[in-house]
Amino acid sequence: MKKSKVVVLAVCLLFTCFLVLGCGKDNSTVKISFFNTSAEVNKQFEGLFKLYHKEHPNVTIQLIPTPIGGQQLEKFQSLLASKSPATIANLDPGTIEVYKNKFLDLAPEKAKYIKITQPGAIDGALLDGKFLGIPYTVQGYGLLYNKRVVEEAIGTTFDPATIKTRNDLESLFKKIAATGKMPVMIHGANWSLGAHYLGLTYSLQSKSVDENRKFVDGLKNGSVDLSSNMQYNGLLDTFDLLKKYNARKNDPLVADYNKDSQDFAKGDTACYFMGDWIWSTIGNLKGIDKEFGVIPVPISNNPDDYGNTQVAVSEPKLLAIDNSGSTPKQQAAAKEFIYWLFTSEQGQSALVTEMGFNLPYKDVKVQSTNVPSQAIAKYISQGKTINIGVINYFPADYWAKTGDSMQKYLAGKIDRKGLTKEVQDYWKSVAGK
Repeated sequence: MKKSKVVVLAVCLLFTCFLVLGCGKDNSTVKISFFNTSAEVNKQFEGLFKLYHKEHPNVTIQLIPTPIGGQQLEKFQSLLASKSPATIANLDPGTIEVYKNKFLDLAPEKAKYIKITQPGAIDGALLDGKFLGIPYTVQGYGLLYNKRVVEEAIGTTFDPATIKTRNDLESLFKKIAATGKMPVMIHGANWSLGAHYLGLTYSLQSKSVDENRKFVDGLKNGSVDLSSNMQYNGLLDTFDLLKKYNARKNDPLVADYNKDSQDFAKGDTACYFMGDWIWSTIGNLKGIDKEFGVIPVPISNNPDDYGNTQVAVSEPKLLAIDNSGSTPKQQAAAKEFIYWLFTSEQGQSALVTEMGFNLPYKDVKVQSTNVPSQAIAKYISQGKTINIGVINYFPADYWAKTGDSMQKYLAGKIDRKGLTKEVQDYWKSVAGK
């Protein structure tokens, strides 16, 4: 009888051990959310999240989409205000800087990411020295060109290096216009005008981000006068040229991103002020041209001026993890997903092949099909880039506010003096913020 009790006790103890061991490994489900400001690839992210769930059935990822260019910041702010923040937020570095107390400090992850990223990628993502967001794309922009249309206009092979000045660009536009084609497309959305075009003003002052930050501080305290600034006026002189030959000049503020991109891809217009991210929109379309390149935006007639032969390149988005309402379990799941995203063949394939992004990572197992991005990569390899890192320290609404002013200028509702006043008034309004 005693022996039976001993056996029963042993079995009970063994069963209890199994229970403890089973509980030690947490296989319970977790739901996380992903706030996406790369709105042009919302559908691709949804498909990726479904794939991840198949491989990791205990993790469900909900997409929180945003429209292209519109109300993205407001939606992010509303999530914070309602105390239902997204676990992972795909945001501009400047927005992360403003809301840095809402995000998880990723310092413990830094060494791991330094090992797998291209040299300088993590340093470029630091915000005042803190690792708050993980870079996932390298993007560039300038005057994209349709190779077929341009070469038909000039009658020979086109070398983008021949465009070193504003006069060079105007000469090219005249040849294109003579064929009956529209020389250039300006996308009239405030994000394109405020962040990408006017935003070059702050990055072209110097190759040093710190010096460019001082320039912006001067705008805030009123010690810098844009009306006499060479880079600012040079950009606007070139913008006036683009306006003259703009395919949308009869209705410049329509800003239909899909139509603008498709018309360029089909050859209805020769050039397009835009970035390599358009590939996610046009890459799989039928009946489009296949060869595209990029020309820097010249700001003067001196080929040696900084910006005339360089294209803007940045790590425009970072993935930050919420620390204001997410549980440790959700944060852990977010870290695992992000690492999988950049290191697995499935994640890389989605980002590179389906979304058309370039990754700042070393061991990328898939080949990019993004033609404009390949053109940008040539400038990167030659060191002909504009460091636009100063924008990481801007208020989150800078592009919307100054972009609205640029829209007025594009539509002829204000002149250059009026534009300059509105831009300077904006910077003075955010002094100390």
